[in-house]
Amino acid sequence: MNKIKSLSLAYCVFIGLIAAALFKLFVFEILTVDGSSMSPALKDNQTIYVNKLAYGIINPFGSKLIVQWAKPKKDDIVVYLYNNNLVVKRCVATENDTLDYFTNSKYILLVNLDKQIPLTKEQYFNLKNCLAVPEGYILAIGDNYETSFDSRNYGFIPVSNVLGKVICR
Repeated sequence: MNKIKSLSLAYCVFIGLIAAALFKLFVFEILTVDGSSMSPALKDNQTIYVNKLAYGIINPFGSKLIVQWAKPKKDDIVVYLYNNNLVVKRCVATENDTLDYFTNSKYILLVNLDKQIPLTKEQYFNLKNCLAVPEGYILAIGDNYETSFDSRNYGFIPVSNVLGKVICR
């Protein structure tokens, strides 16, 4: 009888470990913010919770979605992989949103004629030929424009590379 109980307990523990691993790989992630690029919305060392199923099923061993059923929306705080690092930024524009540029005394990006985002000279030259966000991409920028290294520097993010949405902070 004791042998059956210990086998039953071992089986329950094994099933629990498998379920927890699958949950972590495909459903939910707890991360810690590193840096101030999303300040004031997210602070350095703040814990955030990421819904990995917000946009589809991710490949747990890669940087793309296996199946996609939704796309990021404007103002979503998203997580994606860039240079083998998880990055947390705000989606400020989605596919086909218009982009206008001004170069009076400063470089400015105007998204959909309503959101002004400052640019450095280098960022301006990186983006100036794009008059709209390409189909299948987003423009992801940190809330702290001065310190954020984001789409203004390295370009648009493929929607298929967005691994999740921050749901709690």
